Amino acid sequence: MRIHALPAQLVNQIAAGEVVERPASVVKELVENCFDAGASQISVEIEQGGARLIKIRDNGCGIDKDDLPLALSRHATSKIQSLQDLEQVATMGFRGEALPSISSVSRLSLISRVADAECAWRVQADGSEQALDPQPDPHPPGTTIEVCDLFYNTPARRKFLKTDKTEFSHIDTLFKRMALSRFDIAFELKHNQREIFNFKIAETQAEKEQRVAHIFGSAFLENSVGIDFNASGMHLYGWVGLPTFSRSQQDMQYFYVNGRLIKDRLVTHAIKQAYQDVLFHGRHPVYILYLVLDPGLVDVNAHPQKLEVRFREGRTVHDFLFKALHRCLADVRPQVQTDETATTAAARPDVQQVVDFQPLPTLENKSTARQNYQPVSASCQSALPLNVDAQIEAYTRVVAPSKAINIHEPQVSEVSNTEPMPALGYAVAHLHDVYILSETKNGIILVDAHAAHERVTYEQFKIQYQQGSVPSQPLLLPVQIQVSSREADLADDQQAFFMSLGLELNRMGEETIVVRAVPALLIDVDIALLVKDVLADIIEHGMSQRIEQSSNEILSSIACHGSVRANRRLTVPEMNALLRDMEKTERSGQCNHGRPTWVELSKKELDKLFLRGQ
Repeated sequence: MRIHALPAQLVNQIAAGEVVERPASVVKELVENCFDAGASQISVEIEQGGARLIKIRDNGCGIDKDDLPLALSRHATSKIQSLQDLEQVATMGFRGEALPSISSVSRLSLISRVADAECAWRVQADGSEQALDPQPDPHPPGTTIEVCDLFYNTPARRKFLKTDKTEFSHIDTLFKRMALSRFDIAFELKHNQREIFNFKIAETQAEKEQRVAHIFGSAFLENSVGIDFNASGMHLYGWVGLPTFSRSQQDMQYFYVNGRLIKDRLVTHAIKQAYQDVLFHGRHPVYILYLVLDPGLVDVNAHPQKLEVRFREGRTVHDFLFKALHRCLADVRPQVQTDETATTAAARPDVQQVVDFQPLPTLENKSTARQNYQPVSASCQSALPLNVDAQIEAYTRVVAPSKAINIHEPQVSEVSNTEPMPALGYAVAHLHDVYILSETKNGIILVDAHAAHERVTYEQFKIQYQQGSVPSQPLLLPVQIQVSSREADLADDQQAFFMSLGLELNRMGEETIVVRAVPALLIDVDIALLVKDVLADIIEHGMSQRIEQSSNEILSSIACHGSVRANRRLTVPEMNALLRDMEKTERSGQCNHGRPTWVELSKKELDKLFLRGQ
């Protein structure tokens, strides 16, 4: 056959295959147009899951009468005019494909009125881009679009639609995500004439949190912390869930870039790294995060449905996200009470002295430390490497051997009548030789002594290990590794980076590198596999933290073995010493394996258990 031009309607239907997957896709495209029109109120009406009717009304700027035919033509838009505009696009839409694509697979009606027009104008389209004769209509300023009988003229596509309930569930999920993207807009959603959501404009922080609670549930806000971080011309804010408030699925992860909801591997990797040693195995964090940066630094024209983006400075964005979230999670610790309490030293004589725990392994006492190590608890066994003696040996070579690691230095605590109650209160008893019972101003707290001491010890190890350069251990027999030429080039170019990690690499051929020294803590690790993984990470994400992760895993193992064991009876001073250390330690709410270290019961909850006041 000879080459020929396709009819406009067929071209639009081909484009619709990328833009319009299901009714929710139509809602997304049209609501984003409402955003770009400057609307402050958006109403969405759905019938039969969107297959029969999708009606969206806004109070935005409207479309001029003479522009209505163009609005339904392919690649016609008011949002960009040049390639420079495309590279710095700040609007949700910009391709000019949505309306003609939707009209080619439905019966579409468009009514719009600009603010100073005498009346609104209506056009009806079938995707052919022909015979678009605007007719007057009594409509207020703004735009209304009705999409009826979706896929009526493409029966094969219509067969792929699920039940009305399933299709509406996709719209429901999308609507929640869009309502969280713009707190300055009021949203209304109806299905089969029944109101589902009606969100007012949220201006104050309390109103924003109310909308979040309505969508994510009040439990999310109760178990999350706010984040507001600025650096390098970027701004990250929103809410991140505590590690203990995690999910088995990734269904509560909303990330917006300049107001656009996206799913990006670089972003996911950075967030995963921030949660790496506080999240229980197999669990996923929950978050609602907003990243604002220069539109010129992000390419939104990378996916047909604009669900993915490309950052022009990917490594900078990754590091920014990781550091912001890592710092936010690290700062989550018990809050000190500010109200003064009448508790006296006489009432709690045991808090006058803080007693040392057994020092952690050092060069001087490592043989004694080994004797005191007991089999690790069942809850932690799967996460620990096998050769503990080798780890202790390596660690004591790495850390300055002349300095004993003593987290709990002796000190005398002066408790006066006016001193506030500490955040974790004062120890009352050691239950079953496992749990510390502590009385606080607001109720009681139960602490898993092993899990808490493990986190305190681990954080101290990390600080001490990171304070100096990473020591290297030369290899008696260098290890040759076969890699791709690209990976060999990268290893050659990044020698200084690898040296900073304690890893000495040399290129020996087109596809061969040689490892001559490794970080001292990783002397027993499969170094060939580790190097290949690091190179793959750098190629994929522009950076790698595998060396740090592997080191931390070993430090975590040592901390676990060096922590107080179950069935060891603690004195009250020892328990109070651990509580005070928890209050000062980052991430003290979880052990190294993501298990919670403490729980609290308020006086109100205790009263409820015993029906007091009822």
